[in-house]
Amino acid sequence: MKIKQMEVLKRLQIDTNFTDCTIVVNCVEFKCHKIILSAGSEYFQRLFLDEYKKCLELESNTEDQEELQQVRELCVWLNENPKINACQTYENLHFFLHTCKFDIERTKKKLKVFYQMRAERTEWFDNCDPMLPEIQELLKLGVFLPVDGVDENQRKVVIIRTAVHDPKKHTQNNVFKTSKMILDLLLKLEPENCARGIVAIMDMQGVQLGHALQLNPKLIKRSVESWTAYPCQPKLLEFTNAPRHVNILLKHFSIRSRVIVRRGGSMVTCKQLPRDLSKDGQGPSYNELAIKWKSLLEQNVDFYVEQGKYKSILK
Repeated sequence: MKIKQMEVLKRLQIDTNFTDCTIVVNCVEFKCHKIILSAGSEYFQRLFLDEYKKCLELESNTEDQEELQQVRELCVWLNENPKINACQTYENLHFFLHTCKFDIERTKKKLKVFYQMRAERTEWFDNCDPMLPEIQELLKLGVFLPVDGVDENQRKVVIIRTAVHDPKKHTQNNVFKTSKMILDLLLKLEPENCARGIVAIMDMQGVQLGHALQLNPKLIKRSVESWTAYPCQPKLLEFTNAPRHVNILLKHFSIRSRVIVRRGGSMVTCKQLPRDLSKDGQGPSYNELAIKWKSLLEQNVDFYVEQGKYKSILK
C-alpha cells in the first residue's frame, strides 16, 4: 500500500497538468498541489485557508468578483513573467488595480515600472532595516512625516522636511531611503487614503547651500521618476518656506503643473497639519509625528524583510 502511495505521489510530482499553485525559489518555479502542501505543512494550510475565506467573501459581491478575476489575471501574467518578481498578495495587486482605475493593461505597465525601479535603485531599496544607525538618526529628525487624517479631498498628506538633516553627516541617498521606507509602510497601513492620491508638502525651512549641492540634476531626476513609478500618484507638490532660487530646482520636475511654491504657510486644507507648518494646524507636532513613525517602523521590521524580496530580476 505504501509503495502504491509513493508511486501516486511521484506521478503527481512529474505530471503538472493538475497543479494549482506555483512556488518560486531563487527564480526557479515549482508546480505544486495545494492539498499536498496543506497536508504536510500547517503554514500552507493556514495560508490557503485564509485565501479561500477571502475568495468566498469576494464572490458574494458581483463587483468584487470582477476585481477578483482581474487579480487572478495579474497573477497568471506575473507567473508568465517571473523576472518582474512582484508581490502577488491580493492586497498588493488590488491596490495597483485601484490606483490604475482597474485598467488591467495600465496596471501591468505600472507593476513593471515599479518593480524595475526598486531593482535599479539599490541605494534606496536594499537593506531597508529601520534599526540601522543612519536610518535611526533620520527617523528621529523626521525627514518624512505622514500627517494624521486626510485633506479636504480625502487625499493623504505627507510633509517632507527637505532641510532638517545635516548634509555634512547625512547622505541624500539615505534621506531618500528613509522616506521610501516610511512611504512603503504608509501604503500598507492606509491603502484607501493613499489610493486617492498623495499631497506632498516640501517644507524647506532652514535650507542651506549644502542641501542644494546634495541635489544634483541626476539625483533630482531619479527622485521624480521614483515618485511617478509608485502606484499612488502625487496630486500636489507644495514647496513652502522656499528660497527664491527654488525655481532652478523645479525645472527638473516633469509634473510641474502640480507644483506650487510659497514663501511660508500652506494652502493645503487639513485640520491635522502640525502647528510647526500652519498656525491653524491642530495636529501633532513635527517631533510627535517623528516619534510615532519611528516607532511604527521599528514595529514592522519583518515587513521590510518581506518587501526586500520583491524587485525585478535585471540579469
